Amino acid sequence: MSLSAAEARALDAADPLRLCRDRFVLPKGLIYLDGNSLGALPRATVARQREVVEEEWGEELIRSWNSRFWIEAPQRIGAKIAALIGAKPHEVIVADSVSVNLFKLIVAAASLAPDRPVLLSEAGNFHTDLHVASGAAELAKLRLEIVERDAIERRLDAETNLLLLTHVHFKAGTRFDMAEMTKRATAVGARTLWDLSHSAGAMPLDLNAAGAELAVGCGYKYLNGGPGAPAFLYVAEHLQERLLSPLRGWMGHAAPFAFTDDYIPAPGIARFLAGTPPILSLAALESGVDAFAGVDMEIIWAKSIKLFDTFAALVKERCAGHGLLCISPRAPEQRGSHISFRHPHAFELCQALIADNVIGDFRAPDVIRFGLTPLYLGYEDLWQATERLHEILESGRWREPRFAVRGKVT
Repeated sequence: MSLSAAEARALDAADPLRLCRDRFVLPKGLIYLDGNSLGALPRATVARQREVVEEEWGEELIRSWNSRFWIEAPQRIGAKIAALIGAKPHEVIVADSVSVNLFKLIVAAASLAPDRPVLLSEAGNFHTDLHVASGAAELAKLRLEIVERDAIERRLDAETNLLLLTHVHFKAGTRFDMAEMTKRATAVGARTLWDLSHSAGAMPLDLNAAGAELAVGCGYKYLNGGPGAPAFLYVAEHLQERLLSPLRGWMGHAAPFAFTDDYIPAPGIARFLAGTPPILSLAALESGVDAFAGVDMEIIWAKSIKLFDTFAALVKERCAGHGLLCISPRAPEQRGSHISFRHPHAFELCQALIADNVIGDFRAPDVIRFGLTPLYLGYEDLWQATERLHEILESGRWREPRFAVRGKVT
């Protein structure tokens, strides 16, 4: 066998991130391989939420906007995320959702090149990105063009206004070379907007070094901010004063408490705020981001690589002959931190695994996906998950009618 249970336990004992596992609530007996969809609950979040609710809201009430620095939360947490993605502290702010932030940046950036009519993106991109892009394109009078991945570079030309790409593909985990794609877009005079939802918190990122100008990212996946956590938005320093958000709320005003009728955008990244910050959600996200304290992203990525290789080898050995096809790239520089397999009965397999307390997820039409979250996932987790998958495949339990019922899908 490529890895025994004892060897897996030995790897866990030697793992430099092993102590980070204790920062999370992980139910006993459950193997959680879906942190790329919803991160696990940090233990600190529970205490922090109680503090915010009982003390800051319950006792200090509205005074907490100042006394507990609620009003500064979007910028403060944005600066913490900036340290994880290779940006300056004042280039990132936490606000709204990925969808809303995409809309803001598409419309804002499009106005910088009104003579360029094309918004370009990838076929099979995460559907909300394309849905939002279609609406934003109509408003900004752009033509949305969706092409296959291998045709993107050929389609980049003098008509391209904005290139919208997801850094790590949500299904297969395929990763773009951010610096190279940004360079190619810049060479034809286009800008690139990156969706970092499946990479922020999972691998080292350096937006500044890559020349990235615009990006959004998710707060509830690898950043462990909780279900529906606020998202973040990045605008390179040199672009901030040139962009104006189409959603001009009072928190993005230069003087939000002056209560004037006219809109004057706030300086810098703060102009991309809109409504009142959701303090409970922001506090949860901050606890999730704080779980990275003292952790080097290079160590996180090194463990991700080893987790991927370990799981791929285990599945290849223990589940051979059952039709599982790994569709994630084997080369680390070409992928993110999840591993996906194609199978004609991926949905049923996923449901059978969930029934056995192994939580992965299904992506239509035929992909089963497993998140490899280095902060809290162990090698023995992968060994046990593979053994349960092996038993389900060998026994044929996935054929039970209950596993074919499609209701709410994880």
